[in-house]
Formats: sequence, structure tokens, C-alpha cells
Amino acid sequence: MTRPELRLVLAVSLDGRLAPPQGGAAQLGGAADRQLLEQALAWADGCLIGAETLRRHGSTCLIHSPQLLARRRQRARSAQPIAIVVSRSGIWRPDLPFFSQPLERWLLLAGEPSGQAADGFTRIERLGAWLPALEKLGGAGLRRVVVLGGAALAASLLQAGLIDELQLTLCPLLLGGNHSWIGADGPLPAAAAWRLGEQRLLEGGELLLRYRKVGDPQSG
Repeated sequence: MTRPELRLVLAVSLDGRLAPPQGGAAQLGGAADRQLLEQALAWADGCLIGAETLRRHGSTCLIHSPQLLARRRQRARSAQPIAIVVSRSGIWRPDLPFFSQPLERWLLLAGEPSGQAADGFTRIERLGAWLPALEKLGGAGLRRVVVLGGAALAASLLQAGLIDELQLTLCPLLLGGNHSWIGADGPLPAAAAWRLGEQRLLEGGELLLRYRKVGDPQSG
């Protein structure tokens, strides 16, 4: 069984932070980064979102570009990729705007389910090891998945060697604090190496960096 291709998409500060020292939801990228994010979503069949990220932001990112939406319609795809929430508890406020967004919602549940875990989701899968969970997503027809964070989710997938591409927007800010874009408690794979595929200067002094994992058959 084939797992989907995974692209991690993040906007980070010059010192590799996702949020200021006090934490909370942060929107680091500007308008150009937003366009790149929507392009990544338009590429994807699904997007992975950590439960804590969902709690902080209240909603997920949507495609708004008429051109990107029209292209998905022409290819008989849903307007938005499936939002796949990764959670241990399945507990959040039921009034989150996420549950009224115009998209399909799936749940990957890593812990014991709560009574509300199924509410608002059309599909629920138990998450044990990452590879078989991703293979189930592949079996359900998802070939390309964007990973939107947060740091713990990014770290767990990187530690498992399952991220195929990094799409990072480097923002001209120094934030400090402990909120690194990789919230890894343990080591990352020592042999992992990445090849630069694209670099592009964006408005506002931001820099797009795209890397593919060396050895990936699609890396050229």
C-alpha cells in the first residue's frame, strides 16, 4: 500500500520560531506567503493539522483564489482539501469556526476517544504508528498531503522520516523563546539530507525555501 506524499508548509522567523515567547496563535507570513500556502493547498488532497494548533487558531486555512478553486473544479476535485486533525483526546470546543468551514473533516485519534470525538467528522481512524496510518490515507485516495503544523506534529513526522518536502517561508523577524518550528524532544534522523529545489525572494523581505529529501524518487 502506498502512502501519500507529505509536504510540510510553515512560515518561520529568522531564528526558527513559529510564535513569540509567550506563545499563542501567530501569523508570520505576508500576502505572498499566503498565496504560496493556497497553492500548496490546491496541490493537496488533504492537510494534516495538530489538535493544539486547531485549538489556538480556531480554524484551518482555506483556498480563496478563484483561479485555484476553478482549477480544482475542472479536475473534479473538492473545493478544499480534506482537513485531517491529529489528536490524542478528541476534545475541543464544539463552537470552533473550524466545524462550520466548508470542507470535509477527518480525525486521526492517537489516544482514548472522548464522547465528543466523532462530532463533526465524517471519518475517524486510530493512530498508532505513522506509516500504517498514512497508508490508510493513501488507500482512501489521498496522494498528496500538506502538513500545516504545529511543531509537535512536524517533529513526529520528521522523526519517522516521512516528510518528503519542506516549504518554508523565512520571515525577517527575530522572536526568541522556545517555540521552535520543530518541537522535537528526541533526535531527528541523522542520515536525513535535503536538496534545495527553489528559493525565491518575496515581498516584505521574506524568502521562500523549498527542499526535497535526498533520495526521494521525485526529487530529480
